[in-house]
Amino acid sequence: MPIDRQTLLSIAKSVRSGARSVRAQISPIHPKGYPFVGGFALATIILFWIWSPLGWIGTLLTIWCALFFRNPARVTPIREGLVVAPADGRISMIAPVVPPAELELGELPMVRISIFMSVFNCHVNRSPVAGRIERIVYRPGKFINAELDKASEDNERNALVISTPNNGLVGVVQIAGLIARRIVTFVHDGQTVEAGERFGLIRFGSRLDVFLPEGTQVLVSEGQTAIAGETVLADFQQTDGRTFRSS
Repeated sequence: MPIDRQTLLSIAKSVRSGARSVRAQISPIHPKGYPFVGGFALATIILFWIWSPLGWIGTLLTIWCALFFRNPARVTPIREGLVVAPADGRISMIAPVVPPAELELGELPMVRISIFMSVFNCHVNRSPVAGRIERIVYRPGKFINAELDKASEDNERNALVISTPNNGLVGVVQIAGLIARRIVTFVHDGQTVEAGERFGLIRFGSRLDVFLPEGTQVLVSEGQTAIAGETVLADFQQTDGRTFRSS
């Protein structure tokens, strides 16, 4: 039975609507990831030419690479005093720790919240607070497992110090991991950033440390999953409940 014009238009409209819905669910790739995704895709074509089973493995790796460099939109809470997660991943440690010397934040312990990013997490990093970037300090180092506590001191890292309008200085440290070999930063000294604004990424598995003033109200727990730009880590304006102070 022939299909009339109205039915064809209805089918086409449904297909376009479905395509828009699918695109809305797929995060765009960050431009820094294009060379890597393209390289994986080219390698996949060569592998298919050599032996098709290898090509299918290459296809899976290309999809993984595209997911690694995904750059999703996030909705960040905007109330003054909130500290949001700078990275997707698992909160691996919360403890009072003396910040790295290059941050120049003093020799007294601050609240350190560490977020470990596996190779399956989105690796675009976001500012935990709104403020002005006072300094950015890169330090070369080792590439041991980023989940280990000593990675904060031994591994290659890039540190930012952000001056907030009413809550003092906050430190953010990008730490390379066992697989990570490249830390990328999009911002510069003196730049003003908003909470949740993208400031960098780390390629292939790593960790971020956030250093907050001692006594800060922490709203998350170790083992919890964080979403960059959305999960609230702490609140400067709350004074009751769970805080961290050095003994």
